[in-house]
Amino acid sequence: MVSQPEKFNPPMKIAIGSDHGGFALKQRVLSLLQDQPMDLTDMGTCSTDSVDYPDFANAVAQSVSEEQVDEGILICTTGIGMSIAANRYPGVRAALVNTPSHAKTARTHNNANILALGTDSTTQEILESILDAWFGNHFEGGRHSRRLNKLETLPTTTQ
Repeated sequence: MVSQPEKFNPPMKIAIGSDHGGFALKQRVLSLLQDQPMDLTDMGTCSTDSVDYPDFANAVAQSVSEEQVDEGILICTTGIGMSIAANRYPGVRAALVNTPSHAKTARTHNNANILALGTDSTTQEILESILDAWFGNHFEGGRHSRRLNKLETLPTTTQ
């Protein structure tokens, strides 16, 4: 049901991961995306048994960083831990998204390549709209490119 499948030509490669707190929402995301022209890789977890979120954030972020996949989706209870862990990797721009507007801005202004979701703020009713906004929008470039380029270098310190 995610809109605009014509933008996925050739099929995008998407890695998805969650911890136990995000497992049910991850299953819902997989269900919504299964008929889209995407190559989905589920990197776990596979149950609601307690696990450590960095293990799954690292797997997805590394696959994005190394360009094994085009994008990633990470889910935990708040999305905060997943986004922190993912953003440690070069070239990864993980964005914690709570609304369709945030999803659109993360894509168009920040060229985000990992969607981080939290089960405590992402209802089943809004999930599809977030996915539509995420996959239906692309980086605008322009003035946003200048800002993103500044993220690619370490800041200088003054003493």
